[in-house]
Amino acid sequence: MPIKNGEQYLQRINDNLPDIRIAGEQVKGNISEHKAFKGLMGTQASMYDMQQDERWRTSMTYSSPLTGDPVGLSFMQPKTKRDLAARREMMEAWAYKHHGFLGRAPDYMNTALMAFSAASGLLEEKSPQYASNLRKYYEYCRENDITLSHVFIQPKAGRLETFLRTFEEPAAARVVDKNKDGIIIRGAFLLDTQGATSDEILVLPAPFPSGGAEDSPFAFAFAVPSNLPGIRYVCRESFVGGESAYNYPLSSRFEEMDTLVIFDDVLVPWDRVFICGDESMLFKLVDESRFHTHASTQIMCKNIAKTEFLLGTIETMVEAAGLDSHAHVIEKVTEVIVALETLKALQLAAEKGASRDRWGSMLPDRRPLLAANAYFPKIYPRMIEIIQIIGASGLIMIPDEKDFDTEISGQLNTYLKGIDLDAKGNVQLSRLGWELSVSAFGGRQTIYERFFFGNSSTVNNRLYNGYPGREAFKKRVKDFLS
Repeated sequence: MPIKNGEQYLQRINDNLPDIRIAGEQVKGNISEHKAFKGLMGTQASMYDMQQDERWRTSMTYSSPLTGDPVGLSFMQPKTKRDLAARREMMEAWAYKHHGFLGRAPDYMNTALMAFSAASGLLEEKSPQYASNLRKYYEYCRENDITLSHVFIQPKAGRLETFLRTFEEPAAARVVDKNKDGIIIRGAFLLDTQGATSDEILVLPAPFPSGGAEDSPFAFAFAVPSNLPGIRYVCRESFVGGESAYNYPLSSRFEEMDTLVIFDDVLVPWDRVFICGDESMLFKLVDESRFHTHASTQIMCKNIAKTEFLLGTIETMVEAAGLDSHAHVIEKVTEVIVALETLKALQLAAEKGASRDRWGSMLPDRRPLLAANAYFPKIYPRMIEIIQIIGASGLIMIPDEKDFDTEISGQLNTYLKGIDLDAKGNVQLSRLGWELSVSAFGGRQTIYERFFFGNSSTVNNRLYNGYPGREAFKKRVKDFLS
């Protein structure tokens, strides 16, 4: 099937029913009705509905190169600057639907898979069958509107440092056997966001270093259905506070579940294998596909939508508290404005500076995107801190919605109202600020943004080593001095 709607998304995930464990229990029945997943899946269903809404359809889809049927625009390999702009507008529409709180909305992995498939020529000489597998899998996902999750990271127990310290057999995920049907994978991966609410999972972890071996059991890439026998998803604690959109305006809608994915001798069919054993090729595919650059275009849409939402929240809080004439408050609000305009400028610069890459893709200028990837993890915690400072005690004094349906509602309206805002509306605003900056949901969002593309050293190194202008600037200074 081509593009799906929200009902079809819910039905497919419910029918999928992988092995999901949460709070000591295995999930049974419809996942979409479970309190930990219901709000997220409802939001994501509404996003898929946009694809078939006549108001959005032409801006969210394009014609399949294979069938001519409408498929999701985020799957498209952009070949012109007009393509880039069209993809951005589609991604903006989804980002404004979830206000930037879905770090792994479907268009993220659609974009990543497109980048890997476009660069499948890297595999052609040494592994033509793997190259064909990757292209066919991309087509399969595009033509069937597959909702995809992914894992790139292994638990600490599976990393080299642990092996060197304990001298034990590494717990790193690995190929333990091969047969005529496929490869057998044993190990675990994190952090699979939306693993429980996706059709399939793409596994492409950084390999356990083995000196560049061409037959390393720790180097592999593949994709499989989420419910393949032997795969288990162990969920963290759910941060959904409750179903009330008044009490929990964010977590009731946007709580993405993160999972530890355990592969217990899982058979991965050969036609789903993209790399097996070649450590250098695995690194090469990630680097030369320009995955980070393509994915960053989607991330920019998310981050801009999120920053606009934070700015709107802060401005509303300032207005309700009558703080708009205080210089120190204005200074803090302008920090957020500067952050927003900086992100928009970097997005525009990346798109305007795009050029065709070796794979025929119109690749955005990576320099502004690398800068944005280093900037946002630093400014996001500061914006959350500004909400805490402006909200102050109002973020703590947040009675329940039910309190306003009792005999004390009159007293609450006397003592908890804001400027031009009754008590119930003012508390609702405070509860929004609380979910953003104090709650477990808000804390997870801050951690997620801090480490979205890796720790600060990884992101900074990517910027430093990927920034091509440094040598020219040094030469300019040396010429000046001479």
